[in-house]
Amino acid sequence: MSSELPRRSLVELAVERMRERILQGDWQVGERLPTEPVLAVEMGISRNTVREAMRVLAFSGLVEIRQGDGSYLRTCQDPLQAVLAMSRCTPEQARETRHILESEAIGLAALRRTDEDLRGLREALQASAGHFHGDVNAYVSCDLVFHQRLIDAAHNPALSELYRYFSGVVSAALQRNMATVPRCQATFDLHGQILAAIEQRDAELAKRLSRTLIES
Repeated sequence: MSSELPRRSLVELAVERMRERILQGDWQVGERLPTEPVLAVEMGISRNTVREAMRVLAFSGLVEIRQGDGSYLRTCQDPLQAVLAMSRCTPEQARETRHILESEAIGLAALRRTDEDLRGLREALQASAGHFHGDVNAYVSCDLVFHQRLIDAAHNPALSELYRYFSGVVSAALQRNMATVPRCQATFDLHGQILAAIEQRDAELAKRLSRTLIES
């Protein structure tokens, strides 16, 4: 356990230093950030520490990580306080928020989805299926992609952005549930049923299934 403390401390320090550089204008919004090796040399830390710090910044909404392309600055306005407030909500408050935000957005997605949205959702669901009975972290990561694409299919940038901030709460809830409750295939199958309702443009069914999934 003691071996983990210095690593976490280094990550926190790296996050603080990168946040300072962002706020003082070292990089412009939309600009590709230096690579992990470059940042590691500049800050005198390991590439793994830089990678973990970048994930924290991505979670807070400051940075966007594009697989195979690098990390880009999304905004100079640090939304950390909003993220921290979300992280302090109770499980019941998290469920209430998901009902208001996620279920309603999924209803809109059923009405507004495109063929491209459907392709992305099918790909994400297929990736999730391969991990549902396996590694929890791998499944949660894939499941969040699916849920984010559900929200994105509503084609409302404000909803998409809100859900990105809230996804950390959803992730924690999923990990907690999967660690304490036996995994039920019927619960996972609800994802496919939601996708089918969206394909059929049945907004009410999609919302009803979403509410069932949130309560499961």
